Amino acid sequence: MQKKLTAGLMAVLMVLLTVASVFVPTISVEAAGTTLVVHYGGRSDNNYDGWNLWIWEDGREGQQLDFTDEDDFGKVAVYQTNRKPPKIGFIVRLNQWEDKDIADDRFVTMDQDIVEIWITSGEAEFATQAPEGAQSYDVQALEEERLNAYNEDSALKLNVHYYNFDKSYSADNVEAYAWAGDEVGGSYPLAETDDFGAFFKVGLFPKEGATTAGVKVIQDGDADNALEYEIDLSKAANNILDVYIVEGNPTLWYNMEDVIYNPVIAEAYFSETTSQQIYVLLSRTPSNLETAAAQITITDEEGQHYAVASAESTDGREILLKLEEELKLSKSYDISMEGYEGSHVSMDKILVSNYFDEEMAYDGDDLGAVYTKEKTTFKLWAPTASAVTLRLFEQGDGDNLIEEIPMTQGERGTWSCEKQGDLNGVYYTYAIKIGNKTNEAVDLYARTTGVNGDRGMVVDLEATNPEGFESETRPAFENATDAVIYELHVRDLSSDPASGIKNIGKFLGMTETGTKNSDGLPTGLDHIKDLGVTHVQILPSYDYATVDETKLDTPQFNWGYDPKNYNVPEGSYSTDPYHGEVRINEMKQMIQALHANGIRVNMDVVYNHTFNIENSWFQKTVPDYYYRKVGSSYSNASGCGNETASDRAMMRKFMVDSVVYWASEYHIDGFRFDLMAVHDLDTMRAIRAALDEIDPSIMVYGEGWTGGDCAISSGQQALKANMSQVDRVGAFSDDIRDGIKGNVFDALDKGFVNGKEGMEESIKFGVVAATPHQQIMVSKNGKGTKSWAGQPGQSINYISCHDNLTFWDKLAISNPDDSEETRIKMNKLGSAIILTAQGVPFFQAGEEMLRSKPSEKSETGFDENSYCSPDATNSIKWDNKANVIDTYEYYKGLIAFRKAHGALRMTTTPELQNNLAFMTGLEPNVVAYTISGSPNQETAEKICVIYNANATPVNVKLPEGTWEICINGTAAGTASIGSAEGSVAVDGISAMVLVQGDSTIVKAEPSKSEASSEAPASAESAVESDTPTAVGEKASKTPFVVGGIAVVAAAAALGIFLKKKK
Repeated sequence: MQKKLTAGLMAVLMVLLTVASVFVPTISVEAAGTTLVVHYGGRSDNNYDGWNLWIWEDGREGQQLDFTDEDDFGKVAVYQTNRKPPKIGFIVRLNQWEDKDIADDRFVTMDQDIVEIWITSGEAEFATQAPEGAQSYDVQALEEERLNAYNEDSALKLNVHYYNFDKSYSADNVEAYAWAGDEVGGSYPLAETDDFGAFFKVGLFPKEGATTAGVKVIQDGDADNALEYEIDLSKAANNILDVYIVEGNPTLWYNMEDVIYNPVIAEAYFSETTSQQIYVLLSRTPSNLETAAAQITITDEEGQHYAVASAESTDGREILLKLEEELKLSKSYDISMEGYEGSHVSMDKILVSNYFDEEMAYDGDDLGAVYTKEKTTFKLWAPTASAVTLRLFEQGDGDNLIEEIPMTQGERGTWSCEKQGDLNGVYYTYAIKIGNKTNEAVDLYARTTGVNGDRGMVVDLEATNPEGFESETRPAFENATDAVIYELHVRDLSSDPASGIKNIGKFLGMTETGTKNSDGLPTGLDHIKDLGVTHVQILPSYDYATVDETKLDTPQFNWGYDPKNYNVPEGSYSTDPYHGEVRINEMKQMIQALHANGIRVNMDVVYNHTFNIENSWFQKTVPDYYYRKVGSSYSNASGCGNETASDRAMMRKFMVDSVVYWASEYHIDGFRFDLMAVHDLDTMRAIRAALDEIDPSIMVYGEGWTGGDCAISSGQQALKANMSQVDRVGAFSDDIRDGIKGNVFDALDKGFVNGKEGMEESIKFGVVAATPHQQIMVSKNGKGTKSWAGQPGQSINYISCHDNLTFWDKLAISNPDDSEETRIKMNKLGSAIILTAQGVPFFQAGEEMLRSKPSEKSETGFDENSYCSPDATNSIKWDNKANVIDTYEYYKGLIAFRKAHGALRMTTTPELQNNLAFMTGLEPNVVAYTISGSPNQETAEKICVIYNANATPVNVKLPEGTWEICINGTAAGTASIGSAEGSVAVDGISAMVLVQGDSTIVKAEPSKSEASSEAPASAESAVESDTPTAVGEKASKTPFVVGGIAVVAAAAALGIFLKKKK
């Protein structure tokens, strides 16, 4: 979910300013309005890829500003505005809030027309005068280029025609300001006048994919009140486009014959504090303001008129109307005025106001269909509806209406009705009348649905419980750091023909035991149990929109990040999507089976967006309430076309109610929040508190970033950087992810395990779970990230997940010249880091078997965005297990060791700071640390962990005493596989873990290589031990890699850089 530009003056011209007018020699060249030039340099890694500015004028919305040029100091960005803001705020950030250079908001005082600053990475203070060796940016040359661009043959010529009522046009009183796409734009002087009025010539250089431009005409210097118009660039002919604007009229015309010259009510909307007040904006001041109240009429959709008590205005154009009575928000209203074109009264502002939530939000626990055998009560929150009808059906699809029952309006925007009799298995929808339109919607609180989720179903939930489900208990679990999370898609587990699973792609496939591949090795549930993970995180298993449940014989696949019915299991994962009770029962069977095998179940939830807006049940129930907007446009922090408004009372309530329902009804043990930073911190706190009342051990974590700019401030967002402000809510650590293997958005980039120098601090930062530690130099880690976790359990440590390339495919592309044997070492070293670091280890299902996602359509041979790819790509290849059994056993041994040693699972930052110490005097590309003091019920007196990313062995001096080796580059487990004293030789590209003073360790017999105390213990000598409980010593077949060396070499030759999509 992401979004780069090259340097150079023309890039600045085309990308930053994008628009131009003819340069008239008699006009002096000046910066357009106010200009801020930002220089950014001094990064220790000299890597500026993905870094940009989030910038905002004091009191206004923010926007992304890219660095589009460079100089000797670093990168350069230029921001221009026709307003005169007293201050401009900025944040230097990585991509979409993956990181910040400095956590705090910073502000520039705009006391001149052109202000220039120099920012040094990692320093809070910035310079307003050029530092030694730096130079000021040539803004004037930039302006000359911009103002001459209209004459360029390649420019799209935009001719802006403007009419004002006084027919007064001069360079002193009118100017245009225009931009292309989402760029900042620039100012353009009056070119000439024509029969229509003022005429401005503007040239455009739209970026690829830009379909719109914007313009506003500023009259008498009043930039703040100038209307902004969106221009459809597809209407251009032969690279020329004429547009027509009338003073104060919000309509933009493309044909002069269509223009309306009369004054209009440009805008009318309810106050944010009461429905008894309406703000009106006129395109022209009325001749007699005192009589305006008498000239204005308010009318509802039924034709009823409402009296205006008074009209107040300070400038004659913006009028505050006070009505005789409060208007019902369940109706729609029009406004008219003598001599003016009328308008609709908008609810946009009041609908998203605190007033609306205070007046209309409902806090009852009875929304939805509340079932008993005697009757069912239906209750819906639809405060803007004027009528609601319950529609009952025999089936989940088709023409089989039973009856329609009008619902009664109740308190705080609710509608309800009651139907006698046993309705179990009856389907239903709501017909919701809003204004002149009636929407048919599924109940947001529906517990199940018919096929494809288009009708809710009344259900006896108790009858859906498998035998013994009500009395089952969650597997024992206490602290987040005790978890080992295994991310899995329901279909991936069983869709490979070698899985031996009968219920392919179904919830029931995850209940089957005794399944084996062609080599007789366990698959499915038995494999997961044997591996030893504590939690399975299941990709979206609620009802999503992108698989047609009526065509399950047709190959279909989707990750499921397209929510449709949040409180309903996905029908395609059931054996019968037509009967709503089946999907509930079978999902419960899956959870029950996993619990019976000691495995907890985490649910991947996607409350941040819906599959679309127009057809979502949110929008059909209360239009525009559940989504955030910026102006008239929907905000898109999800990168999927919309973002939900968790900060509004009823969206927050919906999310809290939903997770509580899943946790209590289905016994779900944890929740992974997709793009969690789209949500606000208060909502995440409310979710944590509500789940604590059920079971404090239920996990809550998510992605601490967004897929685009968010409509709420960064201080409100549940960003990774803000996690220390929330108790026991975790975030995925992209720090350790990219530190280990390289940037996920650059397939060729390397990390610590695959050959990148200088990554030691990144690994150390991950080892301490992103918590503050006295030995961490955060400025030198790969991302320059500051400590963001308040507790170790808040850092979800991972190398790979469903997004982007698998770990094995990433190594194949980034290291094509290395042998498979070497890349297996890299994989094992990466897994050792994840499973010995503090925090919460997480890995993608199949990573323990070198999982690959082959793709014939990809130039690399691998699929980095397999959200809708076929089973051939996404399935876990079970017949490959025997080929990579040593890697599987290595993961298994690492998990067993972690579970046996509490010191790797510390729960508080002070505990970690007091007991974990990094070793010094090491060779480059080596990280080592010790844990002493036996924290968190540790059985050993000390633990020593060493990571060697060099291709050759290194000798590491050990703390005093004899140490037992439990993990090396080829074996891992809870028993000793050798011992060492004084120093130890750690093989190239490998990890070693040693313990001291642990009576629970089964010690190895001394090997010949240990006979001399002078000789350092080596990884090889440890491997030679024949201790039967050591894991990973089995001989394996030659590793099999999907894709092959030829594909890898081809990918390297192409120099492919992959970007994430969702």
